[in-house]
Amino acid sequence: MLNKLFAGFFIGISLFFGSEVGAQEFFNVMDFGAKNDSSAINTQAIKNTIDAAANKGGGTVYFPAGKYLTGPIHLKSNITIHIEAGAELHFSDNFDHYLPMVESRWEGTEVTNFSPLFYGNGLENIAIVGRGLIDGHGKKWWGFSEVEVKKLTEDSKWQKEFKRLNKDVLAPDLPGWVERGFLRPPFIQFLNCNNVQIKDIKIQNSPFWTINPQYCNNVTIDGITIDNPPSPNTDGINPESCQNVHIANSHISVGDDCITIKSGKDRSGRKVNIPAENYTITNCTMLRGHGGVVIGSEMSGGVKNIVISNCVFDGTDRGIRLKTARGRGGVVENIRVSNIVMRNIRDQAIVMDMQYAKTDVEPVSERTPAFKNIFISDMAGNTNRVGLIRGLLEMPVENVSFANINMQAQAGFSLENAKNISFLNVQVDVANEPLIKAKNVVFLDIQKIQNFTPQPDKAMIVLEEAKQVNIQNNFPYPGTNLFLKVVGSKNDDIAVHNNNFSHVKQVIKEENKMVKIQNNITK
Repeated sequence: MLNKLFAGFFIGISLFFGSEVGAQEFFNVMDFGAKNDSSAINTQAIKNTIDAAANKGGGTVYFPAGKYLTGPIHLKSNITIHIEAGAELHFSDNFDHYLPMVESRWEGTEVTNFSPLFYGNGLENIAIVGRGLIDGHGKKWWGFSEVEVKKLTEDSKWQKEFKRLNKDVLAPDLPGWVERGFLRPPFIQFLNCNNVQIKDIKIQNSPFWTINPQYCNNVTIDGITIDNPPSPNTDGINPESCQNVHIANSHISVGDDCITIKSGKDRSGRKVNIPAENYTITNCTMLRGHGGVVIGSEMSGGVKNIVISNCVFDGTDRGIRLKTARGRGGVVENIRVSNIVMRNIRDQAIVMDMQYAKTDVEPVSERTPAFKNIFISDMAGNTNRVGLIRGLLEMPVENVSFANINMQAQAGFSLENAKNISFLNVQVDVANEPLIKAKNVVFLDIQKIQNFTPQPDKAMIVLEEAKQVNIQNNFPYPGTNLFLKVVGSKNDDIAVHNNNFSHVKQVIKEENKMVKIQNNITK
């Protein structure tokens, strides 16, 4: 009995001191003068709360239910912003509230610009969490940037300030936004930070890119919802030049790309030369957007070691998209994509395009980008075109494999300027085009491909300027009138063997001495 009394006593003491410790760690913004009835701008009250927490070594800045108006929020180390269910943070659309301008990066170019709505630089152990809502009220930003600024006969005060602070900026090779001088701020941008977490929050109406960590290490984005209406450049999650990034369990519907991996643009990106590496993206749904998961086009610092798995893309313009152009430089490598469902993809399910911008052939240099070591498997759904691979004459896309693909599409795969490409167990209902068209491709391995809706007037495979091609273990569906068409005289070392052509009317359109056909089952 005595032991039980002592046990109860110590439990009570523990609970008492535990509650005191918890109380010391929470800093309620209402206690520092914040108004949660939309009656005042709370920028200073929120700053005072963050300062108070930082002075104690860190803590949780707490927003109880209500509607808060605010300007930019600048975090400090060891600060968690907790936005409770029922709490809404509405950010001002008065551009002056985002002055003075701060160190930033905008579409891969280092600049001094409007403060992001949430901002931190050189911090550690920071977080934005909770079941509440943050609203960027981006409509005024979108309108001024896309319409009004183009009507001005002289620079606005914001453009003049931007140009004053950015006289030595390393602008992209192609002139555009930086020269114009009005760059909308990202919603959440942390620079040079360690241990960053964004969890459970709902975000909407971003002025520009929504979540945009830069040069950060150990970033976790989990369970969030992003809902931006059709709007310019309102990408969802864009981690740039970060290491060890984890994106999971999130729902994204935006005006541009849903998730984009970047590492700087042109000269500025190559000067910084910090890659994006060690990213995992899993268990996410992506609806409206130009792309589901996109790498580039700003990838001048390189992108490597990326895993994308267990995701659903429904209604995006493209699914997985890699894009770059001459002038970017940088290497994209070691990319794995698996267990993906794509539904109603408007353009292409898979894109690897190194001619995103029209450029002329040039000698290989630091300006030359590269795509290599990309593996895509276990993908299903419907789209317009299943895959587009387009490298450069001087730098082909290299070492790409497709396995266990089952899609319905108007068009199959189009390959140009590529080497070391393999297809294994690829089943596609192609309505209008060949399943595989390959031009200037070296070392192409095609096994167990199938089109269940063969077109009587089109070949299943079309090769042009193809060398070292292996085609085996295929069993074309009944109704396949023509299996292979070889175009031109610049093809070499094509082997067609160990296939079951019992349902094929014609194996090859015309005899070609560069094609070896042997050990096949025919009628």
